[in-house]
Amino acid sequence: MAVDKQYASDVEAIMSHRYDNGADLWTTPDKRLLKGAPFSFLESVLLLLELGTEPDDPLLGEAANLIFSTWREDGRFKLSPQGAIYPCQTIHAADVLCRMGYASNVRLQKTFEHLLNTQHTDGGWRCSKFSFGRGPETEFSNPFPTLTALNAFRFSSYFNKEPRLDKAVDFLLEHWTTRKPLGPCHYGIGTLFMQVEYPFRNYNLFVYVYVLSFYERAKYDVRFLEALETLKSRLVNGQIVVERVVPKLAGLSFCKKGRPSALATTRYNEIINNLGKQ
Repeated sequence: MAVDKQYASDVEAIMSHRYDNGADLWTTPDKRLLKGAPFSFLESVLLLLELGTEPDDPLLGEAANLIFSTWREDGRFKLSPQGAIYPCQTIHAADVLCRMGYASNVRLQKTFEHLLNTQHTDGGWRCSKFSFGRGPETEFSNPFPTLTALNAFRFSSYFNKEPRLDKAVDFLLEHWTTRKPLGPCHYGIGTLFMQVEYPFRNYNLFVYVYVLSFYERAKYDVRFLEALETLKSRLVNGQIVVERVVPKLAGLSFCKKGRPSALATTRYNEIINNLGKQ
């Protein structure tokens, strides 16, 4: 799909931030790919894809090359020239590349192997950075990176075939029950989670149901179905109404707070199609 004319101004707005971080392609001079949210390099690429920019667009070709330039032989991605490499960085890089059509690339195959070999005991992914201190909750995986990893894996040959991914699904379904802040980054399920956020960029009800709807392990689980019903209850005339959007994206037409979003509703319809309901 190409960018619809009605979203041309949104693409222009995203492109207007291309040099905000001091270098081309939303990056910093030292090539930090996560700096400057929501117009960081990785998020800007995702926004363009969400608006319909084709993966073979020359700009996105440059973007893919930049991401791959940060790949390491062990399968990880180093998205900042300094500091440690955290699992969430590798997961986000892999997710973007998969959405650009590179899931079969040999380097991403190595990344998938790395991720499967580094799962935490509860089935998710976590790091050893404890920004909020240590406690019983930090012994668990981080739910949002785990959800993002599952989104990447749905483009892979492991999709709905790998028991280790079922374990990741189980971890997220259990979080729906406990709702407690989990992982070193304290991802919880509370008031903000329940607000319909779009585009997908944080741990929230909409992206939770969206990603899990692809997995057979989740589709008929009572916890998933409860989350789905909660999302359905927020529909207005069969459409997704954006309840929360980061302020810097508030001016974009495709995700206006308080208004129905055609693109968000398309994502919702994917959920319904995944469940075999028309």
